[in-house]
Amino acid sequence: MANEKIPYKIYLTEEEMPKNWYNLRADMRVKPAPLLNPGTLEPMTAKELSAVFCDELIAQELDNTTPEIPIPDEIRSFYRMYRPSPLVRAYCLEEKLDTPAHIYYKFEGNNTSGSHKLNSAIAQAYYAKKQGLRGVTTETGAGQWGTALSMACAYLGLDCKVYMVKVSYEQKPFRREVMRTYGASVTPSPSMETSVGRKILAEHPGTTGSLGCAISEAVEAAAANPGYRYVLGSVLNQVLLHQSIIGLETKTALDKYGIVPDMIIGCAGGGSNLGGLIAPFMGEKLRGERDYRIIAVEPASCPSFTRGKFAYDFCDTGMICPLAKMYTLGAGFIPSPNHAGGLRFHGMSPVLSQLFHDGLMEARAVEQTSVFEAAELFARTEGILPAPESSHAIRAAIDEALKCKETGEAKNIVFGLTGTGYFDLVAYEQYNNGTMTDYIPTDEDLAAGFAGLPRQPQE
Repeated sequence: MANEKIPYKIYLTEEEMPKNWYNLRADMRVKPAPLLNPGTLEPMTAKELSAVFCDELIAQELDNTTPEIPIPDEIRSFYRMYRPSPLVRAYCLEEKLDTPAHIYYKFEGNNTSGSHKLNSAIAQAYYAKKQGLRGVTTETGAGQWGTALSMACAYLGLDCKVYMVKVSYEQKPFRREVMRTYGASVTPSPSMETSVGRKILAEHPGTTGSLGCAISEAVEAAAANPGYRYVLGSVLNQVLLHQSIIGLETKTALDKYGIVPDMIIGCAGGGSNLGGLIAPFMGEKLRGERDYRIIAVEPASCPSFTRGKFAYDFCDTGMICPLAKMYTLGAGFIPSPNHAGGLRFHGMSPVLSQLFHDGLMEARAVEQTSVFEAAELFARTEGILPAPESSHAIRAAIDEALKCKETGEAKNIVFGLTGTGYFDLVAYEQYNNGTMTDYIPTDEDLAAGFAGLPRQPQE
């Protein structure tokens, strides 16, 4: 069944693992707009950001010109526990679909945290430790980022405080317990622990929370505790930088066998996995060296790209963070409690937002039941139970492969399998029981979020 020239799994050697992260912004002709001080609407300075973020991470966040940033030896040593990760040819899925397409997926779930999030978690924890900090605070949606950061902090001896979106805290108790096993404290958000949490609960009694709420609480907690800084698992430039190791390994593996992808597909919530996966390919596209079709796939229940506005907005519901120019549904938008918790963010990475705005990539929104249909097919053919987030990319990859079946084109499709779904069995149970529903916000729902957008710089 398999092509003898292309193995099921393409592994790189440790020597082939990247020594540098790739800063995609260096090749962008139109740079992502800077973070703004919400009070003055002026670009945030390193000094202003230092109250919240680690110094070295601030330098990475603000660097729009350096194409390659060395990966410290200590981080590369940690990466060797689970990297390089495999690029897998989905022969069984291809056969099931009876498609001439060649489907490949970069599997990032082969580590204890179960997802790609560990790539940035260890980097951010390393820089916090290097700065002499006591600990870090963060938010987490479905729990992958919180788990990854808990693991990284345990390895480096840092305290870790996690605010977990309340609906995920209740839906995914076992992922919560993994975080606690690694020594992290985990609080359902919004909570009564912070002033912003109490305010959100007063305004939205019974809310199931959102990533925007949890971010506000984590930032407040970091600012209130000396020796602590806030770290974020997606959206920010620095996070996409660290995740570029995914795309760099993917491209090296493809080059090894002379494979040129026609399209690269990734799920999109805040943008960390997608930004990391597409980075070197988008770099080639920006430099005019090669063209690729790049597809972002988001949930129809939280359609930042496909129905959002490209505007400056707060990254958090409590409106205490800097303003970022991004595709957003409004910081006050509380998404439905769908099961792709890692994609329940109201905005999108400024880097990806600018690329999308410039027409360099496309986006589509898919409904939850359709996503789980694809997830189940993938599990039955490829033997991996995928995370709900990853399954958005699987849905689009299957759809594109079926189009190839209609046209007879043998296109090369590459997608990111961001992690496993073994802690998401409540979602699979609902799908199997036929009780899972789809929610698509109305125009009126979105209008309420847009109404809360802050004053824009040009006004």
